[in-house]
Amino acid sequence: MFTYYLQLGLRSLRRNPALTALMVMAIGFGVAASMITYSVFRAVSGNPIPGKSAQLFTPQVDSWGPQQNLKGEPAEALGYIDAMALMRAHEAKRQTLLYPVQLSVMPGGNRDLPLNASGYAVTGDFFTMFEVPFRYGSGWGAQDDEARASDVVISSELNQKLFGGADSVGRTLNLGGHDYHVVGVTSHWNPRPRFYDLFSTSGFADEPDIYMVFNRALDLQMRSDGRNSCRGSLAYTTWQGYLQSNCVWITPWVELNSPAEVASYRSFLTNYAVDQQHAGRFSWAANVRLRDVMQWLDYEHVVPPESRISLAVALGFFLICLVNTIGLLLAKFMRRAGEIGVRRALGATRREIYAQYLIEAGTVGLAGGVLGLLLTAVGVSGVGILFQPEIAKLAQLDFSLVGLTFVVAIVATVLAAFYPAWRAAHVQPAWQLKSS
Repeated sequence: MFTYYLQLGLRSLRRNPALTALMVMAIGFGVAASMITYSVFRAVSGNPIPGKSAQLFTPQVDSWGPQQNLKGEPAEALGYIDAMALMRAHEAKRQTLLYPVQLSVMPGGNRDLPLNASGYAVTGDFFTMFEVPFRYGSGWGAQDDEARASDVVISSELNQKLFGGADSVGRTLNLGGHDYHVVGVTSHWNPRPRFYDLFSTSGFADEPDIYMVFNRALDLQMRSDGRNSCRGSLAYTTWQGYLQSNCVWITPWVELNSPAEVASYRSFLTNYAVDQQHAGRFSWAANVRLRDVMQWLDYEHVVPPESRISLAVALGFFLICLVNTIGLLLAKFMRRAGEIGVRRALGATRREIYAQYLIEAGTVGLAGGVLGLLLTAVGVSGVGILFQPEIAKLAQLDFSLVGLTFVVAIVATVLAAFYPAWRAAHVQPAWQLKSS
């Protein structure tokens, strides 16, 4: 019967092409508007590391005090003194410090000009904590951190530019006039949003080129290529003075695998702040925070407000399209009241009437889905008109979005058809036969 009802539905659509076109257009435009905005919202609001987001935490310690902090919230990063104190305490299973750097890759091989390479100074646990995939080699260990080794991990894209994509582990790379030993080449890895560095980026920057040893960067007195936020009088004139200042520029992360570990580390942070108060460094009560990845994304307001607004407007537009579709389906179905009366008089049940007209609505939804998919493909390529380029390029028409487009179009149309189908199923056969 499904095939028979489908044939009836297709025949009915051909019988009223103008009405059918209006319904298909309403569904198509409504679905397209929703899917275009959803593709952006999905890209910016997803979980960037779903397997470990609940085990990764960024600690915050207020080193500015209530007169200068961020509405009672500690700074989003740490200064050198607090960052190194947390590392030395080693209260977490794994921990890392990082800050952005930019270096020049000096000419070599067939290259006559230097290349700019942006990346991060990190500690060895960075790669294990964040599950960085490697194409060749691996990261470095704690002993290399302590030895301040000249190790570097490069991206596969930079490896392609410098070494033609070959295994470059063991090769030497000159960065900023200093030689570095390549120990690993990452596969493509650029979580969106870039949860681990929301202090210096919007979360949607291009993939980093290099990762170097944190202590080595400090030895070379490399300033952060990202934000550097200070409070009060900036009296420092030397690198050591900068390190001892209250400027924050280092992002810490720790891995905590159980609620007990989270509670223990939070207690450690509080005790550390209290110790700094007793030592005379802080003159205010302990003020610390410990947020996991998703809490951190929410606190940093990573999802652009325009994406939420656009999605809400698109869903409202889709709802209006569905209301119009309900009216068009009702007019289409009730125009065939005489036909329905004859079918009911010949023994058709209301359930069969429901099935016939809901399947017919499903064919409208399918056609609307095809139109919506075409419009979505066009719209996704033009989202840069509404969003920043680094966010707009995240919107992609992949297989999941294609499937979702058809599902939404068909399901929404079938749901919209329930009231018209109910009215059609309750047509009185006797009245229809008498009036005919």
